[in-house]
Amino acid sequence: MPLRNRVRPDGELIATPARGSLVGNRGVLHDDAKRIVRASNSILWISCRLEFNGRKQEVMRPGRYTQLFFLDDAVALAAGHRPCGECRRESYRAYRDAVNRGADDPVDNATDLNRRLRTSRNEPRRRAAIAALPDGVFVESGGDFRLLWDETLWRWTPEGYVDPIRAVGEATVLTPELSVDALRHGYPVEVHPSAQ
Repeated sequence: MPLRNRVRPDGELIATPARGSLVGNRGVLHDDAKRIVRASNSILWISCRLEFNGRKQEVMRPGRYTQLFFLDDAVALAAGHRPCGECRRESYRAYRDAVNRGADDPVDNATDLNRRLRTSRNEPRRRAAIAALPDGVFVESGGDFRLLWDETLWRWTPEGYVDPIRAVGEATVLTPELSVDALRHGYPVEVHPSAQ
């Protein structure tokens, strides 16, 4: 039976056998029986490479952080995570630089970035014209989570993107505003190949 450690674009955790292209964490969310007992236990919400320096970990080891799996970088951003500064250093720097591009109050360090992302994650979701949003943003439309990519809205499934439709009208934006700004200012988000 699959563990409840796959992340939807709205940040909720589900159980599915589908894997993902990134792993991340929000602290220790599980108990000794590998059941999710909380939504977050940390201000540090990151997304990491599946493999890094040959490190091996037991998934949901008691007392250790809960490994969460994302279909891709766009899902991780929508769920409120940012790139890891160690295993995804280049992506982290690109994200931080994009957040700072044109900012009146630039981010000083990773702790400051984590605080601002938490604030952005906790803000109420807003509606916006889809045409005004950058590629890589997730919206909720017609009860579906949809990725905006190349003027198309792709429906998210744990296995990949399906059912493309024209990107028109308004929708509720799922991606936190800080990450929307990063995408708008050139963060090179990685998207699952099914959105082609």
